[in-house]
Amino acid sequence: MTTALPGSILFCCDHNAVRSPMAEGLMKKLYGQGCYVQSAGVKNDLEIDGFAVAVCQEVGIELARHKSRSFHDMQQLGEDLSGFDLIVALSPASHELAQQLTRLYHLTVEFWPILDPTGHAEAREEKLARYRMTRDQIHEKLIGRFGTPTALKP
Repeated sequence: MTTALPGSILFCCDHNAVRSPMAEGLMKKLYGQGCYVQSAGVKNDLEIDGFAVAVCQEVGIELARHKSRSFHDMQQLGEDLSGFDLIVALSPASHELAQQLTRLYHLTVEFWPILDPTGHAEAREEKLARYRMTRDQIHEKLIGRFGTPTALKP
């Protein structure tokens, strides 16, 4: 389902601490300035996850300075969801909330069921492996949805 890049895209998940920041960072790395990209969560009760930072750093994406924010925070700051062309929800809760908040807007909300890597492993290497799986799953979905990365072309 390769399609042209939207003018703007919002990635969302539960806490804006793992999946949606990864997606935002990957999108920017793969497609550069081709579209405006942001991320948000249902809640903003967590800081950026250290394992997400580590696995993204492996592929040249900086997430350490990411500040988690919620849909509510966005609205408080004056960023209206109707300004996005596409919202990609990466968790069931964010999909439900995105649909509720945008039911009166003419924009597309997609659901990509991306693995939540948190809390499933004990050892550091096992955790890193799960986070890499999530990162790579997002990467594959982006390529499948938007085609050949424009920022990586020679």
